[in-house]
Amino acid sequence: MAKDGKAIVVFFSHAGDNYAVGNIEVGNTKIVADYITELTGAEQFEIVTHKYDGMAYNPLIKLAQEEARNGELPEYEGDIDLSKYDTVFIGGPVWWGTYPQVMFTLFKKHANDLKGKTVIPFTTHEGSGLANCVEDVKAAFPGANVQKGFSIYGHEVRTNKAKVEKWLQGLGY
Repeated sequence: MAKDGKAIVVFFSHAGDNYAVGNIEVGNTKIVADYITELTGAEQFEIVTHKYDGMAYNPLIKLAQEEARNGELPEYEGDIDLSKYDTVFIGGPVWWGTYPQVMFTLFKKHANDLKGKTVIPFTTHEGSGLANCVEDVKAAFPGANVQKGFSIYGHEVRTNKAKVEKWLQGLGY
């Protein structure tokens, strides 16, 4: 584990109407990303797209399914040089069995940036666990040292910081 090197948390989080937690101002994955930053000192890069802003849950999941089926790669704001980091935490909610498609846009742009780096996937979910996220990260970054990953229920993130702490301690943080 490259805990003494430079680390970053790269994530997508969806505020607004969410399954099981209702209408939230801060997305579940953002809360976990903030915990990771607080506990490890890692930097952050939030993948921001306004494509899903203000969407109710049911139309959002229909759109997410359609994007996944069509292999769409929605654009996001800004970018980051991931090659500068030793450890990259990659997080997002689970939508239709994997990360939202906007994360695959980032994966495609940075496919060669994580060779030899430690990559740690994490997810927020309401029953999907890690789904296919770890496999998808391994496929996107074949030269990376992809760890087993971590998942937490979205409805637990506001009250169960201890789960994130225990996971990070297990990684040596």
